[in-house]
This record gives sequence, C-alpha cells and structure tokens, in this order.
Amino acid sequence: MRSVYWGVAGGIALALYGVIATFQSFPTFGRVYAAYGGVFIILSVLWGWGIDKKSPDTYDWVGAALCLVGVLIMLAPRN
Repeated sequence: MRSVYWGVAGGIALALYGVIATFQSFPTFGRVYAAYGGVFIILSVLWGWGIDKKSPDTYDWVGAALCLVGVLIMLAPRN
C-alpha cells in the first residue's frame, strides 16, 4: 500500500511541475520546454541502455531520433 502513496505523490509532483512551468513569462519558453522534453526522452533511452542494461530496439532508436530532429527544428534560428 505504501507504493500506492508514493505513486500518487509522484504523480501530483509531476503534474505540479508541468503546471508551474506554464507560468513562465518569456515568449520562447514553450520551445525551450519542448526541447527539454525531447532531450529527456533521448537521455531516458540511453539511461535504460547504459544503467538498466535494457537494449533499445529499433522503435526506441527511431523514436529518439525523431525527438532529436524535433528539438533541432524547434531550436533553429528564427527572424
């Protein structure tokens, strides 16, 4: 039962983390936040491979590559 409480507390903390970030006032925060998400996904795949010894399959690599492409597109210079 204790793990249920930890799960609920973690879910609440994660939700608050996402909501609090929306109160940022600078105009490019959305791009930065999305880029952070893309990098987080890539690092999660690498963590699973290196630390947890779970070899990524083709879909993991394709998904991580798509995230990286998205991050690069979002961070491209604009006028």
